[in-house]
Amino acid sequence: MLHKLHRLTACLISLYILFHLLNHLTALAGIQAHIDYMRAYRVWYRFPPVETLLLACVLFQAGSGLYFVWARRGSRHGFFDHAQAYSGLYLVFFLLFHLSAVLYGRWEQGVDTNFYFAAAGLHLGNYFLFFMPYYFLSIVAYFTHIGCALRWLLQTRLGVHGSDRLAGGLMAAGALLSGLIIATFSGAWYPVAIPATYQFTGLVR
Repeated sequence: MLHKLHRLTACLISLYILFHLLNHLTALAGIQAHIDYMRAYRVWYRFPPVETLLLACVLFQAGSGLYFVWARRGSRHGFFDHAQAYSGLYLVFFLLFHLSAVLYGRWEQGVDTNFYFAAAGLHLGNYFLFFMPYYFLSIVAYFTHIGCALRWLLQTRLGVHGSDRLAGGLMAAGALLSGLIIATFSGAWYPVAIPATYQFTGLVR
């Protein structure tokens, strides 16, 4: 039962994450394109019942994920088993840190947690030394965790080699996507000037 709920909440969170990653990719067309897209779909995910459900799913994922990591200690074998556990641990850290930062920015600082909120940490002082790997690993960890889960679920259908290739391909895709998004937010394609409002933020939404 716990496994089924873990997968169900993972699917709900993944639906949001896919829209969120697509939002970040719209930044390739410019900062305003990113802001406009976010404003459009915020209507849905900031609807109080939806936002409450997403937050509950994240907390359940964190709790159940930590339980699985602990319960299966000593029984993992091979690269993908360990990759699933370590990527899950990183996702717990990232999601809880991420949500805390965003909610603090919204409710305490009163700022719009948009493109500039995400990009600030990549441009101000030496904060990029933390935020660059922090962001990069978040997307890599997500694709790694999903890839390892699908590898396990589809192994009887795809075979060992096929499921390994699927997981490896998703991990590679996550790394490429993460690099592209970070390059965009870092100003690789156009100048990014952080407004004064965001000079003391630097966490992402």
